[in-house]
Formats: sequence, structure tokens, C-alpha cells
Amino acid sequence: MELKQMTRLALLVALMLIFQSLRLLLPVPPFVSVFVIGSLVNACLLAAVETAGWRLALVPAVVAPVVAYMQQLLPLPVLIPPIAAANGAYALGYNVLSGRSRIWAVVLATGAKFAVVYLMVRGVLVHIQLPEKAAAILMMTLGWPQIITGLAGGILYLAIRRRLPGG
Repeated sequence: MELKQMTRLALLVALMLIFQSLRLLLPVPPFVSVFVIGSLVNACLLAAVETAGWRLALVPAVVAPVVAYMQQLLPLPVLIPPIAAANGAYALGYNVLSGRSRIWAVVLATGAKFAVVYLMVRGVLVHIQLPEKAAAILMMTLGWPQIITGLAGGILYLAIRRRLPGG
């Protein structure tokens, strides 16, 4: 692992933590923050894939749901692994096609993230006792909005990437 990769990764994790902290500072409804912050976090994940490699991008993929839990956005710690796995799927999905087509890489990454988070969270909810209304809200938040934040994060990252040297 090169020092350059680790430095880039550390900067991206710091940026991601700043983005996640916006929900504590900005008075926006939680559902709106899911779209804004989710898109920003996804952009950071793609930047991590391209600047540090997909394996190192697993670090922010895990850090993001841990921080979300500490900020009380996630109601239960048992939801951290499914969301971390979905973020990892997003990073890996992007890595698979990014050498050929970054746009299709974003589409694949988004589909992979949605499938993993939806199926894993649904599986977790079968085994825990959550009130029906809370479970429905959780499944909705971790359902179709993940498609929007995945695509928006990808578009945001690709737009920023074009403006960077060598982009």
C-alpha cells in the first residue's frame, strides 16, 4: 500500500465524514438528507475506488454506516453490516466496468448496491422485532432511494472527475 493511496483514502474518508455531519448542522427533513448525503457519500466511494483502489474503498464503505449509526440515523447496529456490504458492492460494481465505461460502471454499481442492501436488510428484518411502521419506513429508505443516490453520486463524481487534472 503506497503512502499516496493511503493519504488520498484518508482525505476521502475525512470528506465523507464532513458530508455525513451535514445532517447534524442543516435543518433539513431526514428524508431529504438521505438523498443529499447519500449521493455525496456515494461520490466519495467512487473517488476512493479510482484513487486508492476498490479494496481500500472498503474502508469508507464500512465507516459510513458506522457513522450513520452513531449519528442515530440507523436505528440498530445490526443494520451496519448490510449497509457496509451494499457500499462494498457499489465500489466493486463500479470497479468492474470503470475501465470500459464509467457511465455503465455507475449503473452496475447502483444496481449492485440496491440489490445487496434491499435483500440483506429485508433478511435482517425477518429476524428482529421492529414495529411494523418502523420496518416499513426503514425498507422504504433503504429501497428505491438507494437507486437515486447511487446514480446521483455517480453523476456527481463523474462531473467532478472531468474537472480534475488527468480527468
